[in-house]
Formats: sequence, C-alpha cells, structure tokens
Amino acid sequence: MTAARSTKRRVAVCIALIVAVLSVFVVRLVDIQVVRASELTTAALNKRATAITTYAARGTIVDNHGVVLAGSVLRYDITVSPRTLSKLKTFVRGQGSQKALVTLEQAATELAAVTGQTPHDVLTAFTAKPNSDFEYVAKSVSTDQMRLIRNLHIPAIYPRSHPTRIYPDGAVAGNLLGFVGTDGPQNGLEFTENKCLASVDGSSTYERGANGVQLPGSAVTTRAAVAGGTVMTTIDHDLQWSVGQMIAEQALAIGAESATASVTEVKTGKVLALADWPAVDPNNVDATPAKSLGSLAFTAAYEPGSTFKPMTAAILLDKKAATPLSQVVVPYRWVSKEGSVVRDATPHPVQQLTLAGVLQQSSNVGISQLAINVPSKERYTYMRAFGVGEPTAIDFQGESAGLLAKTWDDQTKYDVSFGQGVSVTAAQMAGIYQTIGNGGLKLPLTLVTGCKHSDGTITDVPTTVGKQIVSESAAKTVVQMMEGVVTGGGLSSLLTIPGYRVAAKSGTAEVALNGVYTADRIVSLAGLAPAEDPQYAVIVTFTKPSTIKTSAAAAPTFKKIMMQVLKTYRVTPSTTPSPNLPTTW
Repeated sequence: MTAARSTKRRVAVCIALIVAVLSVFVVRLVDIQVVRASELTTAALNKRATAITTYAARGTIVDNHGVVLAGSVLRYDITVSPRTLSKLKTFVRGQGSQKALVTLEQAATELAAVTGQTPHDVLTAFTAKPNSDFEYVAKSVSTDQMRLIRNLHIPAIYPRSHPTRIYPDGAVAGNLLGFVGTDGPQNGLEFTENKCLASVDGSSTYERGANGVQLPGSAVTTRAAVAGGTVMTTIDHDLQWSVGQMIAEQALAIGAESATASVTEVKTGKVLALADWPAVDPNNVDATPAKSLGSLAFTAAYEPGSTFKPMTAAILLDKKAATPLSQVVVPYRWVSKEGSVVRDATPHPVQQLTLAGVLQQSSNVGISQLAINVPSKERYTYMRAFGVGEPTAIDFQGESAGLLAKTWDDQTKYDVSFGQGVSVTAAQMAGIYQTIGNGGLKLPLTLVTGCKHSDGTITDVPTTVGKQIVSESAAKTVVQMMEGVVTGGGLSSLLTIPGYRVAAKSGTAEVALNGVYTADRIVSLAGLAPAEDPQYAVIVTFTKPSTIKTSAAAAPTFKKIMMQVLKTYRVTPSTTPSPNLPTTW
C-alpha cells in the first residue's frame, strides 16, 4: 500500500515537473514568437543582412548622329570577407581528377596576376582584418578581369559592379565634353549639363549565411536606381576629329602657342565642330596642362583684327552710310582731325579704294575713315546686337564675354572698326559670321539640342528664335565684297576652292602685354561658302605663331576645313560667277 502510494507520488511530482518545464518553454516561445517577434526578427535580420549600393549609369553625351562622345561602362570592385577566409588555410578547387588544393598564398598570387597588384597586397586584404566581413581587394577592374577572377573560384570573393566614365575617342571634343573627377563633373558639358546626365544610385539588401555567402533569392531592392539622360549635341564627331587634326598639324608647323577652329551651320546656328589645340584628353586629365583643361574658343578673348571689318561694313551699309562703291583716299598712315593715328599693316603708296577695295586690301585706314560716318553710340549698339561684349547663347562653362567699352575715346572710335581696342572669343566670332551669312538674321549659337530621358521625352530644348541685326541686302552685299578677298586679294591662291564661290576675310592682330602691343600676333581666317547662298561659316585662329606671323598662316587650314565641309555635306557647286565689285576708282 505504502509502495503504491509512494509510486503515485513520484509520478505526480514528475508530471508536475514536466508541466512546469513545458510551461516555461511555452511562455518563452510566446515571448519570442509573439511578444518580441518583430524586435527579434529585426535584430536577426540586421545580423545577417547586408546593404549594398546599386549603381546607376551616368548619362551619355552623343553627337548629332548619336555617336557616343562620353559614356559609362561597367567596372568592378573586387571585395572579400576576411572573416570567412580566416577559417581556411587551404581550399579545394575543381572536381574529380581536376581537384586541387590551393593555399591562400597561391590564391593571392593568382589574383594579383590578374589585377596587376603584388601578391603581398592581395594577401594583406585577405588576412589583415580577420574579423571583417568586407574589405576591398581591387577597384575598377574590367569585365574581362572580373571573369578571370571569378574563374579562380576563391571563396568569399565578391565582385561589385559600378559604372565608370569613358571617352571613346580621347581628346576628340574633349575641350567641349570636359571630364568627371573624383569629386564629380569638373568641366565642359559634363558640368553644365549635369542636371541631365546625373544618375541616382539605388540600394538593396541581401541575407548572408554563417559563412558570409549570400543566401540565394534573398536580395531585396529598397530603392531603384535611375540612370542619367542623354545630352544631344550638334557636334559632328568625324568633322570634329578632322578639324582638330588640321589645326594641330598647322599649329605645330608654324610654332603656334594654341589654335581654334569652328564650323557653324549658317541657317540654324548649330556648331558642327569647335576644336581647340592643345585639347584635354578626358581619359588622361593629369597629362594636360591646366590652361588647356577647358575650351579656349569660349574662354580666351583676343583682339580679332581685320576679321572684324565685315561687321563694320555691314553696319555702314545698314545705316546707308556707305555703299560698296563709296570712295576713300587711303595713305599708309592717316591722322584724323582729332589727331588720332591709324596705319595699315604694311607701307604702300596712296590708294584710291572703294569700300569693296578696303575689305579686299584689308585697309585699317580706309575702314576707319568710313566707319565714323556712323556715330560711335550707334556702332556700339550694333556690335552688342552682333554679340560682342556678352557670352553666346551656349553659355559654356567659364565663357568670357570679351570686352567692348561703352564709350570710346578719339583713338578707340577708329580702332574698333578694324578689331583693335575690343576683344572677342572665337565662339563670338562664329556668331558674327553666322549672322552675316544668314542675311543679317542672328540665330542663337547651339551646341546642345536637348536632354533625352529614358522614356523618350526630350527637355531643355534651346530657343531657335532669331533677331534681325542688319538688313538682308546689307548682309548679302558684305558677303559679295568678301568674295573679292578670294578672287583678287593677296591670299587668293591660298583660298580658292574650285567649283565654289567663297567669301573670306583675313585678320592679323597684334598681341598686347601690359597695355603695349608686342611683336606677337594672332592670325585668323574667317569665311562663308557657298557665297551665293552661305551654308557654312568656318573660322580658324592661331595664337602667337613663331614662323609665319600673318594670316597667310591660317589660310591653308581654312581652305582644308572648308573643302572638307563642302564635301562632307555634299554642297552643290556654285553655278553663277562672283560679282567682282570694283575695288578702286
């Protein structure tokens, strides 16, 4: 009896203990799975979840045919989990008869051979921080390198992709494109068009196991990446390359310090080519002198010299203050009634020239005598309307407005008529000749036609509204007078293009230093073709040549570029002769 009672008591105690233990487990389970479920889930996820950046590609810059001038390609950062590798001294690579035992030292040597690092550097990344789950081994390796690394099958190695900026043709249009540095866009269109080009990186998370390896199917996007848009330019890639080659060749031949050249579509104001020499290679910025990182065509203002005279002639004709046959007596040296002195470039006997002859012979004295038929204030207003003294509509980074004083003294009022006492940029000169070639209708110069987004929409389209600066008849008459430079001027043999009527004007400007003109020169050649209905304006400028210091140095390059343009765009040859306006009386 006593034994049975004792047995029952022991069973009861055991059951009570079991119930008590189970109750503790139930309470704990409820606490974990119900009361603190959210908190514990988050904590667990944080311990095994890894956040990563999803990189979006920066937008592209393309030419007028869609050729990529600046773009992005995938590069890879090679990362490692040293904590995972620290548990390994060796690992097995391959299967079956191909199995091989590989040490970490061997793996580091193999990876270094791909990346170009030293085995020591790679091994240090593997082992220096044994408790770390993330360290860089190498940055910005190519896709081919990444594939070779992946084929090494080294445990705990993870490639992370991100876009890197490239410029497929190096220095071609580098002066316009600018570049992207470690701190973002630094220059050119990369800087001014960053609103269109900029991308927005996304983010995602993935869960990893105890060995640090990503769990399949665990990746979750938390913010989608957004790629940048496409900046569409007016530049013709092939023409830009050709123009750059031509000015570089001549600049080296004549010992010039720098050079610029532009090709502008007269009827639209689109800049088809605008080359500087020297020019930055955006792929190798460190090799470029600081003064060549931008575009001289926009930032370097200079006294244009005689290429300014066609604008003065257009003002005279528009105000009916002169005609192509207006007569003037031209000595080599002329003293105005105020005592101002004007000289022509070279000594000559007294000449009897018409306005057409003044342009053909590039007479400073002749244009000065005729220019004062229009009051200074009115000429200033005209010049501002032509774009002198203010940046172009392109609004390029660091663009200079040049210099045009609002009031002129007795000397300056003559000097500005032939391009002294005033400074312009090559881009402003392109605008002046576009206006003259387009019947006096000035159109905004255009380098970017808009930003194209991923959905196909286009924004930031520039205005194309023009302004009539001088009458159509005045502009056309100036072009006819400029033809005389090609048909009968001193550079005629260097400028004539068989089959085409060409209108041109040369310029040789003195370079001032500390307010005093020096022996240095800036030589230019600007012109239009075909002259009977101008389609293209070409301007070539060389700064401080050391051998040929006259516009004869620029004429051959002008001719080459204009011939290339006429050929490239299949311009119909001229069918009517030049007017051959009288140049003397």
